[in-house]
Amino acid sequence: MAKVITMGEIMLRLSTPGYQRYMQANSFDINYGGGEANVAVSLANYGHETYFVTKVPNNPIGDCAIAALRKFNVNCDYIAKGGDRLGIYFLETGASMRASTVVYDRANSSIAEANPSDFDFDKIFDGMDWFHFTGITPAISDKAALLTEEALKAAKRNNLTVSVDLNYRKKLWTPEKAQTIMTNLMQYVDVCIGNEEDAEKVLGFKPGKTDVTSGELELAGYQDIFQQMIKKFNFKYVVSSLRESYSASDNGWSACIYDGKEFYHSTKYDIRIVDRVGGGDSFASGLICGLLDGKKMKDSLEFAVAASALKHTIPGDFNMVTRAEVDALVGGDASGRVQR
Repeated sequence: MAKVITMGEIMLRLSTPGYQRYMQANSFDINYGGGEANVAVSLANYGHETYFVTKVPNNPIGDCAIAALRKFNVNCDYIAKGGDRLGIYFLETGASMRASTVVYDRANSSIAEANPSDFDFDKIFDGMDWFHFTGITPAISDKAALLTEEALKAAKRNNLTVSVDLNYRKKLWTPEKAQTIMTNLMQYVDVCIGNEEDAEKVLGFKPGKTDVTSGELELAGYQDIFQQMIKKFNFKYVVSSLRESYSASDNGWSACIYDGKEFYHSTKYDIRIVDRVGGGDSFASGLICGLLDGKKMKDSLEFAVAASALKHTIPGDFNMVTRAEVDALVGGDASGRVQR
């Protein structure tokens, strides 16, 4: 199996029980998660040797975040300790026509204030095969953006394949700043993952008449911008998840991929959502897993879409599914019948 490293912020998630609103809740359910941490957990579940790089406070809450990763066999040897706090986010899960809402409390977190000197990146990347990051990490602070670029330089010096999930977060930065920072970072990227909003807000490419709110898709528009992105950034693959948002409870879910020669659109799943947080991360990890396994481009995409469709049925940030479960869905078993 391959050695994969991810870097980013792991956060404490406080979510209202069930579908309660913040004003109704007298308690919060606790989980830990974050874009790159979610990817690391999924890849470890699939059997790959995964490492997570971050900085957490040297206190019991930081220890709990590390323990949450170790529980799923993620190597935490390169996690630095220090700083003042772990980032927090609050989640109110929506239903039907009421959208979910997220409130961040992550300013000045340990990783947001980390310095490149906290990590020996050449040592960390020595002998690794793949590095994954998201657009969330450089968005959390100017120092984190600098840290991300230093990590990317080291990854390329050590000949790793690099993937990015663009992951635009409007509560963290503006499209103008996102494009300034992320356009520069694309020179280090081999596999670019995102969705229609990410492509537009982070890199300035809009796929035709696609509307992220209504879920109206125009596949020809995706192929056109994928061609432009490969021409500009020399990506090996450009990939987009495709969400058709019928409501907060029901979505259509598929994806498309382009390698500079062939454009492919996956199977579409109609999913009833239990928890959509981490859905994109489970898609990214499924794609990475498929490519690392040597699957063909189409098969890697089908594995990724099936894995992320399953994640939408699991509470929490982490996608706790097995290869066998993903392969069964790819093979056509979407019955949901009890397994006895």
